[in-house]
This record gives sequence, C-alpha cells and structure tokens, in this order.
Amino acid sequence: MRTTDVDILMVPGWSGSGPDHWQSRWQRNLKTARRVEQEDWDRPDKDKWVGNIIREVAASARPAVLVAHSLGVHAVALAAEKLPKGAVSGAFLVAAPDIENPQDFPADIRDAWPAGGFGFRPLPMQKLNFPSLLLASTDDPYSRIERSREIAAAWGSGLIEIGAAGHVNAASGHGPWPDGVLHFGGFLKQIG
Repeated sequence: MRTTDVDILMVPGWSGSGPDHWQSRWQRNLKTARRVEQEDWDRPDKDKWVGNIIREVAASARPAVLVAHSLGVHAVALAAEKLPKGAVSGAFLVAAPDIENPQDFPADIRDAWPAGGFGFRPLPMQKLNFPSLLLASTDDPYSRIERSREIAAAWGSGLIEIGAAGHVNAASGHGPWPDGVLHFGGFLKQIG
C-alpha cells in the first residue's frame, strides 16, 4: 500500500501538533494527508475528539489510515469500537501517554492534568478492530516503556521500541523524523 492509496488522517494530541512537529511536516508533504481538527486542543473533550475522528473516517474517499500522537492515540483507541469494521485500514500510533498514571508526568503537565483526565479514562484495553503499530520511546516522560508494552499487547498492536526518543515531538528533536517515515512506510506495506 502506498500513501497515495489511502487517506492519511493525522490525529494530534493535547495542544495539537505545532508547525515543526513531525505530524505537521508529514501532513504538508503527503498529498492524501489531512488533520482531524478539534475545537479546543488545550481542553480536550473526549466525546468531541472521538466524534471528529469518526466523521473524518466516514468522509474518507480512500481507505483511512490513522496517524496518532500522544493523547490522539487514546482518542483513536476510544473511537475504534465505534468505527464500522473495515473503515480503517490501520493505525500508526506514536508515544501513547500513560493517562491512568499522570503522577509520573512532568510537574507542569501533571499540575494541568485534571483529575478526570479530560474524560479519556479508563483507557480501553481490548483489541483494536484494525491493524495497528505502536512506537514507544524508552525515556518518554509520559509513559514508562513497560506500560507501553502492556497497552500494545492489550490492543493487539505491533510494538517498536525506538530507544531514547523522549515524547517523539518537536521538543525532543523529532521535527522531520526520517526514522518515523521509514517505520510508517513499513507499516503501510504490512497492511497493504
């Protein structure tokens, strides 16, 4: 499967993905990519985020491939059970935060994280109804690698541990992220 064969739906996380983030760069460079927009990136609403994913998948002219980062990964997992079988060809998931253990987050984020977790908890822990691949950093400040392994196993996702890569965002030096492009290309071949 090639990028031109699918609608690539970028699903950013909390605060969106700025212009230097790999998701934004990929979106600019891939003709069939578009962003799943949210009304408020800084005050996520689980139901609205999930609903917007469902709407964008339904509006896709080609098979949909979801490319999610951070809290967007969990929005995809929550949308999965509501999406018609076969509507999504696959999900490329990067840096899923451990939203059930926010006490481990960096202090500034932990203090801003509401007790209810923006409604995203509990995290679904059943197999996704489409192929998926989770990429996880061994030093992500938002999730221990052991927790990423548990999440991938529960979702039936492949797992690639990408080493010490922080939260795999622009702040951790992942603007263009060429290794991610290679992993994404391999994932498309796998599901195609």
